[in-house]
Amino acid sequence: MEGNFILRRLRHALGLRNRDVEDILALGGCTRSDEQVRALLQHEDGEGFTPASVEELSAFLDGLIIHRRGRPEPSPGQKPPAPIAASTNNIVLRKLRIAFDLKEEGMLELLDLGNFRVSKPELSALFRKEGHKHYRECGNQILRYFLDGLTARFGQQDPEDPVGGRPA
Repeated sequence: MEGNFILRRLRHALGLRNRDVEDILALGGCTRSDEQVRALLQHEDGEGFTPASVEELSAFLDGLIIHRRGRPEPSPGQKPPAPIAASTNNIVLRKLRIAFDLKEEGMLELLDLGNFRVSKPELSALFRKEGHKHYRECGNQILRYFLDGLTARFGQQDPEDPVGGRPA
């Protein structure tokens, strides 16, 4: 799924201002100016639109984890883990699960709020390691329904986007 769409949906679901998005990106190690953030949050057909890179989306999601849960304290003598790039929907979903401290029941509830029902085994397959025999790729539709659930739980839907980002 396109990174700009995810950024816009999370911004609206959480009621973030552009400055908040800028701060969260900085927490994730990516410094962007106000103009650059506006370009990232612009619709594809808008003037000044800039496609979000995998690094920018990863930085935003990592910053969101820090913003919501705090910076992790490394154990003595232990190196902090290397950041994982949000290159697939499965990784984006995993990072959102961490940011919102969601267990299986919370994930199922948010998907249900987004009008999508999934079983526990189907959900756990999305979080398996790629290559595992029960691994399932997270499609755009599942991620979209999850973002719809986040919007229903935490915020208001974008008045300019009455169908929740899906084509009418």
